[in-house]
Amino acid sequence: MIVKWFSGDYPLHQVVFIRSSVALIVTLAVIMPLDGGFANLRTKRLGLHLLRGLAVVVANLTFFAGIAVLPLSEATAIFFVAPLLITVLSIPLLGEVVGFHRLSAVALGLVGVIIVIRPGSEGFQLAALLPLVAACAYAALQIMTRKMGLTEKASTMAFYIQLTFIIVCSGFGIIAGDGRYAPGDGGSLDFLLRAWVWPEGFDLWLMIGLGGLLAVGGYLISQGYRVAEAGVVAPFEYVLMPLAIFWGIVIWNDWPDSQSWVGIALIISAGVYVFHREAIQGRRNVLDRPMPRNR
Repeated sequence: MIVKWFSGDYPLHQVVFIRSSVALIVTLAVIMPLDGGFANLRTKRLGLHLLRGLAVVVANLTFFAGIAVLPLSEATAIFFVAPLLITVLSIPLLGEVVGFHRLSAVALGLVGVIIVIRPGSEGFQLAALLPLVAACAYAALQIMTRKMGLTEKASTMAFYIQLTFIIVCSGFGIIAGDGRYAPGDGGSLDFLLRAWVWPEGFDLWLMIGLGGLLAVGGYLISQGYRVAEAGVVAPFEYVLMPLAIFWGIVIWNDWPDSQSWVGIALIISAGVYVFHREAIQGRRNVLDRPMPRNR
């Protein structure tokens, strides 16, 4: 919501640069000491950390570029193909078991996403594909999080993500920070390439607060995917959907139309059902493989 708020006045690479710089400071000063100390900065999987960082950079930049022109609720609904992709990809890439019921729910959710995007209709916007690209990158990110979580701390993963953000956004600033490539039409590309403007007053504090939210949220998401099965964690992300609808209405008076409501309902229903099936499967696992008495 805050990033969309800035989309008419500041370049995206500047907002993300300030946000990530603050998040990096919070990670090093607060989260890292609480999660085992600065020894966590040492890693034997630097390449995977950078690849994961690039995935989240693509996910963030494409999603934020999309919400510059799309209603927040619709962009978020399209993005929610990501937890569905995570559930599906966890089968071949992580070896997790996903049954027929959950796969059916995933298919239902994908139908909802198509309804919101409206391909081939007059209401279709090319910018609607940006949250879809973000969803694919985010799914790849969380699959890598699960793979790396066996050996890497959540604070380590959060640190390298913020570092990748800063490097990429610095590159954007050097190449396009004067606004020479911005089309000036107020669209997604304009948000991405607009000239750097130093924020003052309340805007600066908002960007600093955004960095704090990123540090805490990024760590908790990494920790969740690190310690639990991806198919269990992904459905919890659907809490973002009602929040996106709420902020879109309160701040911009963006009410989803009837077709969007149908798509959103299908997406949320699919997510809730997947979570329900995961809960049932979890109870079965406990009964089949009870925890030893000495643990």
